This record gives sequence, C-alpha cells and structure tokens, in this order.
Amino acid sequence: MNILEIAYWSAIVVEMVIRAPINKERKKEKMTEQRVSSQEKNLLILLLAGMFIVPLIYSASSWLDFANYTLPTWAGWVGVLLIILALIVFWRAHVDLKTNWSPSLEIREKHELITRGIYGYIRHPMYASQWLWVIAQPLLLQNWIAGWLDLFVFILFYVLRVRAEEKLMIDTFGEQYREYMKKVGGVFPKFS
Repeated sequence: MNILEIAYWSAIVVEMVIRAPINKERKKEKMTEQRVSSQEKNLLILLLAGMFIVPLIYSASSWLDFANYTLPTWAGWVGVLLIILALIVFWRAHVDLKTNWSPSLEIREKHELITRGIYGYIRHPMYASQWLWVIAQPLLLQNWIAGWLDLFVFILFYVLRVRAEEKLMIDTFGEQYREYMKKVGGVFPKFS
C-alpha cells in the first residue's frame, strides 16, 4: 500500500472508533418508529461496497489494477486534507448527536431534535462529512472503480435519503423542525 491508501484505511479505522461507542449505547434505547425500506437497505449495502469492500479488493489485490490512474502528488495531499476534514465533521456530528444518531430512519423513545453544536450551522453534518469523503476517495484511491464507486452510490443515496429523513423529522418534530429548516442549511451553512 502507498501512503495515500494508508491514509484512507486509517480514516476508515478512525470512523469506526468514533462510531462504535455511540452505536453500542444507541442499541440500548427503545425504538418508537422505524422507516427502513428495502431500497434503503440496498443502498446501505452499496455504500458499504463502495466505501469498504471494493477499496479493500483494490488495496489487497491486483484485480483492479487495470483501472488505475495517476494524479499529481498535490492531488493526493488534497485528498488527505479532505478526509481529515471529513473525520472532524463526522466526529463533531457524533459528539453533538450522541444516541440520537441512527444508521437508518429511526426515532427513539427519548429522541430529541439537536440544534446545538455543528447542528446549529448545518442540519446534516453526517452527509457533509460523507460528501467530503467521497470527494477525497478518488484522490486517495487512484482507481476508476475503487476511487469513484462510492461517489456515484452516495449521490443516489443522498438524493433519496435526505428527502425521507426530512419528512421523518417533520412528522416527529413538526413546526419546530420546519423553523429549524428555515434557519439552518442542509450540508452548507445559510448565510442570510
């Protein structure tokens, strides 16, 4: 593995370390609503493939070498900076959200609308961190398949998931969430 691949896999490990304790605590809480469709499950599997499985095949074998490309050195370092920024946003979102986080569209018994911390600037910092990640990935994994697959899957996931998530939040928090939407941007802060 080259230094850029090491940076990528280090970031994967850091994400798992950030999420593990919250995921453990989250599972202890009672669920009041789940809106998990087969479409969402399939997209989550595709995201796993694009972010982990295909990159692992790329890094651990020569099977995908036919699709390699080479970028200037500076592009790889831009990828390193982007993935670090993605991890910072990912970490901050988990710190602020705590057990209100879920990998699927779920509402817990003690669910609360978080509007402080990073959520005071953007409503979807997890998705913002993923956007940074999927832009960094082809800079770090310089392969047309391992580098780019996650981006294409994430675009589809994002378009479908955010609509459903916003609807769940409106159904759960009503006018409080509508007001929050007016004041706070989705993945970019609102400057008004």
